[in-house]
Amino acid sequence: MGRQTVGLVGLGVMGANLARNIEAHGSRVCLYNRTYETALEFMEHYGEGHDFLVAPTLRELVGHLQRPRRIILMVPAGRPTDAVIQQLVPLLEPGDMLVDGGNAHFRDTDRHADELGQLGLRFVGMGVSGGEVGALHGPSLMPGCAADAYAELEGLLSQIAAQTDSGPCVTHVGPRGSGHFAKMVHNGIEYGDMQLICEAYDLLRRGLGLTPPELAAVFDEWNRGELSSYLIEITARIVSFPDDRGGDGVLIDHIADRAQQKGTGRWTTQVALDLGVPIPTITAAVDARQLSALKAERVAAEEVYGKPQPATSLGDRFVEDVRAALYAAKICSYAQGFALLSAASSEFGYHMPLAELARIWKAGCIIRAQFLDRVREAYQAQPQLPNLLISPSFREEVASRASRWRRVIAQAVACGIPVPAMSASMAYFDGYTSSRLPANLLQAQRDYFGAHTYERIDAEGVFHTRWQE
Repeated sequence: MGRQTVGLVGLGVMGANLARNIEAHGSRVCLYNRTYETALEFMEHYGEGHDFLVAPTLRELVGHLQRPRRIILMVPAGRPTDAVIQQLVPLLEPGDMLVDGGNAHFRDTDRHADELGQLGLRFVGMGVSGGEVGALHGPSLMPGCAADAYAELEGLLSQIAAQTDSGPCVTHVGPRGSGHFAKMVHNGIEYGDMQLICEAYDLLRRGLGLTPPELAAVFDEWNRGELSSYLIEITARIVSFPDDRGGDGVLIDHIADRAQQKGTGRWTTQVALDLGVPIPTITAAVDARQLSALKAERVAAEEVYGKPQPATSLGDRFVEDVRAALYAAKICSYAQGFALLSAASSEFGYHMPLAELARIWKAGCIIRAQFLDRVREAYQAQPQLPNLLISPSFREEVASRASRWRRVIAQAVACGIPVPAMSASMAYFDGYTSSRLPANLLQAQRDYFGAHTYERIDAEGVFHTRWQE
């Protein structure tokens, strides 16, 4: 019968690398790009000795594929994806499959799955994490689709995904937009993780005055312990990397302090608000990026207020305190992300396997970390676990670090070094572990000015008080 031919639309960096990955694992790949010259350039660089075809039109692409056809879309999310789907649908037949590997919003994926399903076409919304290196050598894959579609794709996806001792980093996430929802939350957790590491870096560099080689040694040591992860690993390299344009000092000191974002972190915060799930660490990370963009205003404000004078000595144990604070805050950030996944599973009927998501994020993706083995074990032991903070696996680890975590935040405030994500994690922890919060006053205020009523702790029912009489 020959090799299975897979169609792939979109030859940006991610699409090109994923095409090479698929071909390397035994499939012929038929390529289409809106700009035909880009496809020809791909063939010039990677075509010799490999089983690629180039189609100048989508009609010719479809004509090269065996039924049921499988076409992977690696184009920008939103209107570009919608446009490609609209062009492809008239060329396809019932049973054919479209796999959207872009960073689509899960609501768009829900819509495409429903609309195409009515035509007999199968739509797969697949989160792809790992960047360009992951796409080429093995990403973490999060397909959301009907069970029969996943069964047909599983062999191919298992081959091209990152491999670990617990299996390939791919699983059936659930129906419709579940895969893109999981990828969105993955990115939200990534925002939180990165911001927490940046705050730890700032505390050690600006607060403690560590040199770039000293910083590299600290992060390298941390990467050999409970904080072992891809992000800590690359941070150890980044903080002492020399300027590649020949300038003085390290490259990081020449990089503008204005962060970019593609929107998935913001989506995570918006959906969490809609579902009523608090994710303050992730939201703080989104806010920190937005605040960083106000560079001119920040410079002007510093001229007005000046730099704060440190009111405390950080002390010799500060490095270990920051390590403890970073780990405890990280647990809170992941707890928030997984709580959001759990809520969406119920609200949208996605029924996402949380233990499996922790497993497939162990390699191939940006948040890959040793820590995820523990998350997986926690959800395997208690599939209905409401929050990682109450898992036996993490209770003692957070409790034993709480005093050092508090000390770091207090010292950061005294030094005028912002730690929004670390502080948000602390507030989340304190709020989640408090049996009594001041929401009783909030309820009384709402009843006072708006007659919104309240509940009592000593009687059943709903009450309203005429406060001004």
